[in-house]
Amino acid sequence: MKDVEQDLIATALPYWETEAAIVRRFFQSKPTREDHIFWLKAQLWKELHPVDGYFTGLQKELNNLAASFPEIDKTIGRRQYHSLLEQLTQEFNHYVLMADVLEYLLGHAVSAADTLQLPQEKKLGDLRRAYANSGSAVDRAAVLVTEGGGARMFREGRKLKGGRLEKMIAAAMEIVYRDEKNHYKDAAREAARAVRNKQELARMKKAVREVSLQRVHMRNEMFKAPLTSDEIKSCLASHGQ
Repeated sequence: MKDVEQDLIATALPYWETEAAIVRRFFQSKPTREDHIFWLKAQLWKELHPVDGYFTGLQKELNNLAASFPEIDKTIGRRQYHSLLEQLTQEFNHYVLMADVLEYLLGHAVSAADTLQLPQEKKLGDLRRAYANSGSAVDRAAVLVTEGGGARMFREGRKLKGGRLEKMIAAAMEIVYRDEKNHYKDAAREAARAVRNKQELARMKKAVREVSLQRVHMRNEMFKAPLTSDEIKSCLASHGQ
């Protein structure tokens, strides 16, 4: 199983590092205030709309936790329950952190109207949902492996230096990175359990590549296309894809 985990991580890694290259190029290009507003609005939309939609995702989990509260130390251990609570508060805190930065730039309170779904994000969501809802455990697990892009956006953003805005972004990115930097390991471990043979592994890796490539296009659009199509291909190739 360990070999399968490493194979899945190696499959996704070139795409994660290409996302990192996109974010690095953007921050090195001295982006304008409007450029920052653009990516923040797009990221806030992503924070509030996971694969299956915000009100059937986060709210569903909150409802499930509330309903299972009487089962603590009966059918669900107290430490497991606490861990689930922590995961939910972490995820919502990521939205709060990014919204605070956007609010600083806009100069007014952030509302739902200040989030933005971009075309490549819509394509990504449609693709992920198709795999997640295909009825195949292998497909669902493949989506899990691609979630978060290996936290590469946050790894790069935490390095940002400069004035008040840059410090706010770096501080927010640092917290998100700390929360998410090891998620890919847990995802690969869980996905590996769904693989029973070489054919299923090949199917999962194909799905990982397809979704991960769309993630790259999503991230490039979010950051105003700092990499050309040829540069994306070159970056992927340099990392073995």
